[in-house]
Amino acid sequence: MASERIDPIRPTTDEARALARSLLYDARHGALGVIKPDTGSPMVSRVAVGWDGEAALVLVSTLAHHTRGLLADPASSLLVGEPGPKGDPLTHPRVTLMTSAERADKVAHRDSWLASHPKAALYYDFADFLMIRLVVRVAHLNGGFGKAFRLTPDDLRGPPSAA
Repeated sequence: MASERIDPIRPTTDEARALARSLLYDARHGALGVIKPDTGSPMVSRVAVGWDGEAALVLVSTLAHHTRGLLADPASSLLVGEPGPKGDPLTHPRVTLMTSAERADKVAHRDSWLASHPKAALYYDFADFLMIRLVVRVAHLNGGFGKAFRLTPDDLRGPPSAA
């Protein structure tokens, strides 16, 4: 008798949408996953992030391995969500975005980026820094133990409290 496999992914709810949006709007850094062009190996780097309501933004230097990876292959991922001060870190909510990277207008994002990342004023205008927009293809929300959801780009649009 074959055992029936249970799908751990729950149906997407308004609460899950709001939680994912909140994580994205609140995030100031995250873990960026890329493929290194010289080795084909996956690589993860901590980067400063922002959210424009539809896509994640990252300010990256062309001197960094992760930027070279994004420019060579736009397929990427971004994990945001920090553990709280207490309890098991794996029970705290986080969202992983499966994305496609594209260049963004760094000048157009300057004021909003520096408002949320004021220390970036030291290097924002350096010629080697690019603004990259990570366009969401699909998102995976882990809202805590037993709370897994698959979200679409439409699920992530709008303010954190909207659903």
